[in-house]
Amino acid sequence: MTKIVLVDDHRMFRTGVRAELAAGDAPIDVVGEAGDVEEAIAVVEATRPDVVVLDVHLPGGTTRPGGREVLQRCGHLLTADPPVRFLALSVSDAAEDVIAVIRAGARGYVTKSISGPDLARAIGRVAEGDAVFSPRLAGFVLDAFGAGAGEVATVEDELDRLSQREREVMRLIARGYAYKEVAKELFISVKTVETHVSAVLRKLQLSNRYELTRWAADRRLL
Repeated sequence: MTKIVLVDDHRMFRTGVRAELAAGDAPIDVVGEAGDVEEAIAVVEATRPDVVVLDVHLPGGTTRPGGREVLQRCGHLLTADPPVRFLALSVSDAAEDVIAVIRAGARGYVTKSISGPDLARAIGRVAEGDAVFSPRLAGFVLDAFGAGAGEVATVEDELDRLSQREREVMRLIARGYAYKEVAKELFISVKTVETHVSAVLRKLQLSNRYELTRWAADRRLL
């Protein structure tokens, strides 16, 4: 039986994952749940599961994304005997999110569009020590740990200048969204969008949204 902990800030999502896993044939036992960084660390320390299914953008903590902080603060468990292994499960397929948690020690990264049976198989493989990624994300990991490692590190440094909200605004603006569309998407005012865009351009030393689009496209952030 593979013991797992589910870490996600949406209780209904955790309930859905539990139900999907219970409906399958894989021998998986959910021994704990958590909804934020501090709770996650406490539950993982207390239960020492085989695999932690970890949401990347977890609230709480002091660094971004929150899932990376959980990994960093549980780093001693990655080399314990037996080790605790981490599988990132996120709605995001952005390169910076994938790379951040893999660098922090996660053994795999799959998106929330994954089916229940595929998630169960991914958990099983991670528990056995394999690395598992959704197909589209494998290239990001190869770049990060291969010839493109230096470039990826530079991108991480640049993105670390931005807050989480600024990253969200940056990606939408770079994709061609109008300010009103960004405001509607993120449930903020147009004035707030303008403020965030100005901050993003200043921090990245860019002049306008067209340079921002080119900057994001060159770094595969769209």
